[in-house]
Parts: sequence; structure tokens; C-alpha cells
Amino acid sequence: MACSRLPLNLIKPQAFSRSFTATFASPALLAKRPQLFRDPVGSRSLSTMADFNTRPPLVFPAPGKHTATVIFAHGLGDSGHGWASAVENWRRRQRLDEVKFVLPHAPDRPITCNGGYRMAGWFDIKRLDGSVDSLRASEDQEGTVASAAYFTQLMKKEVDAGIPASRIVLGGFSQGGAMALFTGLGGELPLAGVVGLSCWLPVVDKFLQGMPADKNKADTPVFLGHGNQDPVVRAELGLMSAEKLKELGFTVTRKIYPMGHSACVEELDDVEEFLHSRLPPTEK
Repeated sequence: MACSRLPLNLIKPQAFSRSFTATFASPALLAKRPQLFRDPVGSRSLSTMADFNTRPPLVFPAPGKHTATVIFAHGLGDSGHGWASAVENWRRRQRLDEVKFVLPHAPDRPITCNGGYRMAGWFDIKRLDGSVDSLRASEDQEGTVASAAYFTQLMKKEVDAGIPASRIVLGGFSQGGAMALFTGLGGELPLAGVVGLSCWLPVVDKFLQGMPADKNKADTPVFLGHGNQDPVVRAELGLMSAEKLKELGFTVTRKIYPMGHSACVEELDDVEEFLHSRLPPTEK
């Protein structure tokens, strides 16, 4: 059965340099083109916390009483605006009225596989040729750790505002999904769940080093969605990541959809169901 595409919201290639032949962008109707400026040779690719804080996240307040928060990260070359319509989709049945949605924006950084041109990204990607191994070659550990610190900061801000970690879900698409897995499952906060779409588990060795020894993995279930025709983040890589998480003791639900590196209505409906099950309303 075909997977219904998002109405008026298909995944759209960004205006990358000619050397960049694939896109990590979210299904974006509002996403803007990245600026194509090459950094001087030898410049650092790691963004500071100040870089993150210059662009506050796009926030969708809870329509009702705020008792839960979902933080969802976009893919390479996109912005939080690219997933605004997905939030509207998740809310259309009014089952998540107590949930605030936070859509952060990645800072611009040089991306090696894009000829060193700057674009929005959570970490650098050295090589991208569509193979299973390319995304795991020379991984940007420094950039990944820096972005993880930023996502942890966002989650702790919610906790400080009175939302318990058990009412927070961290998710993302593609590179953003990779960050959700790395941060949400490798950190100390006992989250309600983690969502990863068309993604993989990055920097596995660092992930294992940073995971608390006493982490209760059963309390943070994982939803993974992937297209079986994905030419960018291969479904095989997603499967390898899912199996690794299961091996570590996490409860993983993985669903495959007949699509490429994209998202579809069926997948978003499954995400909504997962969010509703993990963040049920406290008031009837």
C-alpha cells in the first residue's frame, strides 16, 4: 500500500552547492534556503552555545493546561519552521492539547560533504554517498556533543519550569533524529520517550561512554520510522541502530514506510499515537 504524502508539504531539495547531491531537509513548506558561504580552510566547525542561543526555538504553546513538552529537531539544511505543519497534523485530533511543542533551529556551520559551505546543521557530515557506512565515517564527535548539550539545556529548561522529565519527549528527523537518540537515550534525564525518523544512532562509542550506568532504559521507549527507499540514510543503517538499542535494553518500536528520505501522513499518525500513549492528558 502506498504511503500518502503530506499535502502541500512534500520534502523539498534545498539550494545546496552543486557538490551536494542529496538532502537531509525536513518536509518543509516554510524552510528557507541556506546561505552558501565557504569557511576559510582550517576554521572550526563546532558551534558555541552562543550560536544556538541567537535563534530561539519556534514554540507552539499547549492549547490547554501545559503538562508535557515535545522537543523536535529538524534535519540538515532546514529550520524548525520546516516541521510546523507536522505539529498542526499531530494536534488535529486534539489529543495532545496539554503538550507544548518546541522546534529548535540548528546553527549554521561548515558541512564538509557540501564543499565546506555553511548551512544549518547539528554536526558536520564528512562523507555522504548513500552507502550504509558513509554517515559513520569520521563522525563529528565534537559537534554532536555540543548539540547534545544544547538539547539537554532545552529539556532542563522545561524541568525548571515544572514539567517533569517523564512528561518530555525528544524527537527529530534525519540528523535531528540522530541527535534525539544520542541525547535522549544517552543522557541522565528519564524521558517519557524518544522519536527518531529516518535517522541513525551516531558516535556509538561516545554514546556508550556517556550513558549513566544506572539508567532505567525500560522507562524511555523509542519510536523509529524509516522509508524503505531512503537513498540518504539507508534503512539498513536504521535497522542496525534499532538492533543496537534493543541490545542495550531499550524498548524499540520500528516501522517501515514505502517512501524515500521523507515523511508521510501514516508515519506522522503513528508518531501522534506514540506521543499520546507516552503523554496522555491529565484532565478529561
